[in-house]
Amino acid sequence: MTYQLVIFIGLVVFATNLVLNLRSLKNPEDNATVPEPAPFVSVLIPARNEEANIEHCVKSLQQQDYHNFEILVLDDNSSDGTANIVKRLEAADNRTCLISGKPLCEGWAGKPFACYQLAQKAKGDWLLFVDADTVHAPHMLRSTVSMAIKSRCSLLSGFPRQLTSSLSEKVSIPLMYFIILSWLPLWWLQSSGKPKPSLAIGQFLLFPREEYWRIGGHKAVKSRILEDVWLGVEVSRHGGRHLAINLAPVVSCHMYRSVKSMWEGFIKWMYSVAVLSSAALLGLLILGLLFFLTPFFSLWKELFWVASPSAWRSLVISQVSVILAMRWLTDRHFREPLMPVFLHPLGFSFVILAVLCAFSRRMMGSCVRWKERLYGGVSGLE
Repeated sequence: MTYQLVIFIGLVVFATNLVLNLRSLKNPEDNATVPEPAPFVSVLIPARNEEANIEHCVKSLQQQDYHNFEILVLDDNSSDGTANIVKRLEAADNRTCLISGKPLCEGWAGKPFACYQLAQKAKGDWLLFVDADTVHAPHMLRSTVSMAIKSRCSLLSGFPRQLTSSLSEKVSIPLMYFIILSWLPLWWLQSSGKPKPSLAIGQFLLFPREEYWRIGGHKAVKSRILEDVWLGVEVSRHGGRHLAINLAPVVSCHMYRSVKSMWEGFIKWMYSVAVLSSAALLGLLILGLLFFLTPFFSLWKELFWVASPSAWRSLVISQVSVILAMRWLTDRHFREPLMPVFLHPLGFSFVILAVLCAFSRRMMGSCVRWKERLYGGVSGLE
């Protein structure tokens, strides 16, 4: 009974944190304005084997209602038709420019190196890094630049809408935001008078030019697999303000197109945590099992395995109800469908398996593969 009560109290604490986070996330405004003359913005897209995504991304950016910007796409040694697609889009719009990426330098992870090359070519007063699998609403630039100027932040990032197609994606991908917003007190980090690390998501990173170079740009995180998170840490370390917002109204992203790529992506994230601290990853695994998965097994046992209800059946039902309510709140906020809420145990089991796989690879000294490159070792590189 004591154990079940502790789990219930813990879930209430997580639920409170999640609600506070959701309430604190600002939304880009449709009617936002920017001071004139509008600052020049460089939109920077690293692209490696992105022929399935790059056209949708670039076209959505070309259709922005903001008038003072450029689009730079770096072809990061792609082996598919990415460069040819961008060349065609470049010919149709003189604000778009294709850059051929250099071979990967020793000591660099692939994406930081691509982004650093883009930043060196950029002319903008603001630098916006977006992933090639993102699509943008016409008022995205106007609304986010307006918010960044008004807040005087050194970095604006946040939570894009995550598009899903297959059942496996719908069940698993929304859990990323669920876990982050349940455990991380963003509402406190962002309201603190003293700069503290917030959350940076690499699908959208907006910097004032001088702030980007003040922290050293992507060179400061050149060996990191999760370079976005570490850029946020660097901003805070240098005394800058970091703002995370709800980007779902203006940015959407379709990260994965198959179960295989989704599996590799989840392992990459978990492996990055293991590189920092295997003990931390193990602790997160235990917390996840205890609070977000075990209550469903307890309920299953209560309903189907025992002959008569135990004294704590109502407490177990309350635990599961809190979890499902948290999932519903999160998924509704980011425009996800309702059905995956009821398949939470299945999706969370996928995450647990990815954690176990990443942990075992780290313990055995193995590497992870991402974008046809191997990453491993203490530095995050192999």
